[in-house]
Amino acid sequence: MRLRSWRDWVRDNDPVYAAARRPGSAEKWAAGVVLVLVAVVVLFLALFDWNMLRGPIGRWASVKYDRQIALTGDLDVNLFSWTPSAVVRGLKVGGPDWARDRDTADVDEIRASVRLRKLLAGQIEMPLLSFTRPRVVLISAKDGRKSWALNPNKPDTGEGLKLPVIQQLIITDGQLSFDEQRRGLTLQAAVNAREAASGAAGFVLDGRGDVRGSPLTLKIEGGPFMNIRRDRPYRFEANVTGAGSSLNAKGAITRPFDLGRFDATMTIEGGNLSDLYLLTGVTLPNTPAYRLSGALNRNARAWTFKDFDGRVGASDLSGEVRIDSVERLRVDAQLTSRRLDIDDLAAVLGARVRTNAAGTDTEAPVAVGGKLLPDAKLQTERLQTMDGTLTYRAAAVKANDFDVRAVNLGADLKDGILKLDPISFNFNRGEMNGTARIDATKTTPYSTVDLRLAGYPLESIIPARNGSVPLSGRALGRAKLEGPGASIHDFAAASKGSLSLVVPNGQMRAAFAELLGINASAGLLKLLSGDQSESQIRCAVADFTVSSGTATARTFIIDTDVVLAQGKGTIDLGAETLNLKIDGESKKPRLLRLWAPITVSGPLTAPKVGVDVREMVSQGGLAGLLGAVVAPVTALFAFVDPGLAEDADCGRLIANAR
Repeated sequence: MRLRSWRDWVRDNDPVYAAARRPGSAEKWAAGVVLVLVAVVVLFLALFDWNMLRGPIGRWASVKYDRQIALTGDLDVNLFSWTPSAVVRGLKVGGPDWARDRDTADVDEIRASVRLRKLLAGQIEMPLLSFTRPRVVLISAKDGRKSWALNPNKPDTGEGLKLPVIQQLIITDGQLSFDEQRRGLTLQAAVNAREAASGAAGFVLDGRGDVRGSPLTLKIEGGPFMNIRRDRPYRFEANVTGAGSSLNAKGAITRPFDLGRFDATMTIEGGNLSDLYLLTGVTLPNTPAYRLSGALNRNARAWTFKDFDGRVGASDLSGEVRIDSVERLRVDAQLTSRRLDIDDLAAVLGARVRTNAAGTDTEAPVAVGGKLLPDAKLQTERLQTMDGTLTYRAAAVKANDFDVRAVNLGADLKDGILKLDPISFNFNRGEMNGTARIDATKTTPYSTVDLRLAGYPLESIIPARNGSVPLSGRALGRAKLEGPGASIHDFAAASKGSLSLVVPNGQMRAAFAELLGINASAGLLKLLSGDQSESQIRCAVADFTVSSGTATARTFIIDTDVVLAQGKGTIDLGAETLNLKIDGESKKPRLLRLWAPITVSGPLTAPKVGVDVREMVSQGGLAGLLGAVVAPVTALFAFVDPGLAEDADCGRLIANAR
């Protein structure tokens, strides 16, 4: 009823309606003029030579995008259709000022059409998009400039390319050239797209190249471009091999063709995770051989590799990695291991390790050139390109010489400053905790390390023999160092700071305690007789001051209930050599005591324990003199120790240790 009364009111009162029902001469003239104008426009567009716009379009685009752009062939446009179309022949897009020697794009022919009804509804749907012999050159300079960025002043949001729905894509004899100068990656690829029979690939990009001297292959295959809809996923498979690594991803673009959103399953494997930087631009640590599989997802700027599982060396590894490709790359990772092989962790520090073919065991770090400290260089330029965080936890650790039972690590990287906190290792008894800071803003990084050892059992270092533990007790220690260096070895060789190790109390096999004073009568007899008795360690303190990579003994005392041993000397952290001398004094009278210091020298990997024979010669010379001047019995006095050494002030020594 309301609709009918409104219609009646319009018919009786609206002047426009009345004029349309009963047009006068003015209305007839106006309608005629409009029809004529429409006819003229239609006739003009039908007869217009669109080639006349090639020059103006090229000049406008060249000015707008600051590069040479030209249409060198015919331009045809058909507007009078439910699917308006255009044909562009001879499109050339030059490179920017810094790469003018190579055109960014050179296409023989482009054919495109749109569905008019969708266009009027605010959507773009393309029944056809065809490229004939396109030649595309993409260059990424070392400073980050990209030749394909038509508007370099507009920041790259990292959200990916968003294309309209393309129901039929045809690429004939396409060629793609890619040159990523920062990572030393080049690629030459053939690109073709066509309609294909069911199950066959419709899109194929097949390329060969080079990455830092290593062969590179890339192949991407997609389904046929037939009856593609916006709500139907478009499936693809990608394979990349190079730099000792391989990636395989199978998935789908969830909303064709928004390339900023897709889901896939991905498997990556190779000899070292750090090599993936050359393929992905993401900085990763050194590792042994690895294989990981999980879910890869892209949602605009965010890439996520989650629910992955696999192995790195002889250790299992699982977790999630999120990458945000904003103005500055950011990587956040949460990683866990159910059972860690501690030697795999040594590889992260740059140590050279070997994992057996079965992936069940990784050998201890391999000393190179007689050196134990890793010499792998920290590549500061990689750390300067990204920010991020890392958490890593190993719930259990495979049996190892250090008796490590669990590991907890954390890292934060921002603006070239890497902070490691916590650094935590739990032993069977005791633990080590600490922090580190690496300033990688310059070519040679500067590092600060502070590690504390608490309650570490000495029996874990020196195993039992014949059922007897030669040394027992709890060790406390601290390493506080700083200095420049691109590797752990270089850092140690140039470091300054302090090293200390304290044993507040413990037990030592009595024979060894006697030999600290080179007590031949008691020590040798106990060893030869198999005596398993123990002596008390009242305290042991080794406190070193480090300067220019040389650790000099500030306090070096081993105080037992039978011998007070004092040491001196240096440890060269750069050469990794020892030069220590330990001189013991007996607390009890002893016969046949040789006054000769014990020496510890040679490389850290194979130290040599000996006796300073020069002191023994002096003692023997004194005995000879007494025998010649006084009497033969008197010569024995040179080998008698009255045992006058006193207990050390352990409390003060421990308190002063750094």
